[in-house]
Amino acid sequence: MTDAAEFPTDRTAVLTGAASARGIGRATADRLARKGWAVAILDIDGPAAEEAAADIAGRHGVQAIGVGTDVSDEASVDAAISRVEAELPPIVALGNLAGISSPTEFMQETKEAWERVFAVNMTGTFLVTQRVLRGMIERKLGRVVSVSSISAQRGGGTYSKVAYSASKAGIIGFTRAVAREMGEHNITVNCVAPGPVDTDIMGGTLTEERKRDMSRDILVGRVGTVSEIAALIAFLVGPDAGYITAATYDINGGLQVS
Repeated sequence: MTDAAEFPTDRTAVLTGAASARGIGRATADRLARKGWAVAILDIDGPAAEEAAADIAGRHGVQAIGVGTDVSDEASVDAAISRVEAELPPIVALGNLAGISSPTEFMQETKEAWERVFAVNMTGTFLVTQRVLRGMIERKLGRVVSVSSISAQRGGGTYSKVAYSASKAGIIGFTRAVAREMGEHNITVNCVAPGPVDTDIMGGTLTEERKRDMSRDILVGRVGTVSEIAALIAFLVGPDAGYITAATYDINGGLQVS
């Protein structure tokens, strides 16, 4: 039997793709920093990651670093996590938020573009998770949360098309399988599946007209906010979520009723 471990006072959350000021990752970094977490932002845009980390450290008084990282490249991931492990407290949480969209319809999709979407959305999640889990397994404590999408559950119907939907469906299966192997190590593995949210992955800032159009079938009558998604992620990586694993959390305002 695995006993629940105490959360250390000094702990780090690694968040991929969290440099964008309008993104879910940045909102999650802010929320966790307010709770006293040290934060590592891994993003393909290194200068933006450093700027975001400096802003978070300055406003919240926590340790934070930004590291330019290509999550689809194993060497880049290893170097980034090695730096985090050397400079910050132990990694207790990982948020896999890095992702790219694909608005191309299926019959126009190319093999190169398909593979790029999977390299970032799926292989990136695999590489970062596997690398971070080494330390979590050693310490017998960890929380992993990956971002899927309502697009995976509904077969598209949002901004992105087949490649994105398929890669995000892979996140759900990945989450369940890794959770099965990590339970004995006191590590939980979950994912969240947001509905429409006003972020740049939707093809840029949503106009009011587009928001109204997208909200037509949403039970609460509006698109989501990054802070609402961040609140769910922050809970799932926190000390009160130790009995939740292998779960997919729908957060879509009722657009998809499971």
